[in-house]
Order: sequence, then structure tokens, then C-alpha cells
Amino acid sequence: MKQIRLQKYLAEAGIASRRKCEELILDGKIEVNGKVVTELGTKVTENDKVKYNGKLISPVEEKIYILLNKPIGYVTTVKDQFGRDTVLDLVKVDKRIVPVGRLDMYTSGALILTNDGEFVNKLTHPKNEVNKTYNVTISGKITQEDVDKLQKGVKIDDNYITKPAKVKILKIDEEKNISRIQITIHEGKNRQVRKMCNAIDKKVLALHRSKIGDIDVKDLKIGTWRYLTEKEINSLT
Repeated sequence: MKQIRLQKYLAEAGIASRRKCEELILDGKIEVNGKVVTELGTKVTENDKVKYNGKLISPVEEKIYILLNKPIGYVTTVKDQFGRDTVLDLVKVDKRIVPVGRLDMYTSGALILTNDGEFVNKLTHPKNEVNKTYNVTISGKITQEDVDKLQKGVKIDDNYITKPAKVKILKIDEEKNISRIQITIHEGKNRQVRKMCNAIDKKVLALHRSKIGDIDVKDLKIGTWRYLTEKEINSLT
């Protein structure tokens, strides 16, 4: 009978990404056959009884992939400790799904949810460099010098230098003293786009993720969702 690593088993069950599942194991949140397991090298089979937070889980059979056009005001988590609205309040399906990556509460736009843990791992692992495109409204008039800095990389989070980005000026409104730009990055640092704009002394007034890879939400009404096509799924993996 085939044995697989516990973290892979959990990821395939849609619990979370493989890296997050490793954290759950180390934190003592996983039981195998009635015993708490904290060893990452543990292997299991389909006959083992695996529990997460006391609930029996098993690998999913049908995998689903959903694209949500997230509104502002929703947090990107399965359950929020403060009782705030989550993206799962918008996507009602009869399977356990998790968000792929994060959008902060005040950012709208493209968000993928799935029960495929391996898919989550592929999309979030830095080596795969999946592009994310953002439309950003910032205070003040942006200059070519600002664009050049963003494209080359700016310092955020103490001494971290962001990887090269693609930046395009969409509109400059001198009367309102605001600018609209498009930024494409493949990193996923916390609140990265906001911090990048702060690094050039520009405050973000509105932030919308328009695309993940080549998949956009321009035809998807804010707050609604649809299933990804097989072609779209393959384009991300």
C-alpha cells in the first residue's frame, strides 16, 4: 500500500499548502491513529486515521478551483478570530476550500480558492514566480524616476530589496493630485505593493488585483465568483 508524507496527505486533503501543513504538524495539531504526530518525516496510508483539530480528514476526490473578485472589507482567511467577514462568506460550496495567498482587507480583486493543496503550494512557492498584476491609485503625481525605482526594486521591511517589477502609468490627474499605475510582481511579501509605493513617498488610496498570471477579473462582478477552466488551471501550473 502506497505511503506518502503526512504533510502531502494533509495538503491533498485541502487543509492548507504543504508548508502550512508542516507548521500544523510541528505545532502538534495533527493526530495519526489517535496519537499526536510532530515528525515531518511521518508517512501515512489511506487506511490511517488522520485528524486535524480533532476532526477526521481524508484526501479529497474531486478538486475544485475558484476565481473570486474579492470586495473590500473581507479578510482572506478560512475563519477570522475577530469575527470579521471572510472570503468564504462569499463562496458557498459543499467542499472545504482555502484561499491561495492573501489580499488584505482593504484590497479588492482576483483571488483563487481551492481544495487542492499541491496547487496552493505551486502557486505560492517563490521559485514558480507567478505574476500578480495590481491597479493602484496613489497620492501625488508619479514621475518616470519613481517608475524606474519601482521597476529596479525598492527597500521595504528594513533591508529587503524587492525584485524587479513591471510598472505602467495609467493616468495622472493633476487637478485631483492623484495617479493611477499598474504594477506586476511575482513576489508575495505582506502588503508588498503598499510598501513599495510608500518607498517612493506615495500613499496608496485604492488597490485592486486585476490578474493572477493571465487570468483576470474584468468580466467578473465584484463579490462574485466562477470556476476556473481547465486551460486556466494548466496555465498556472
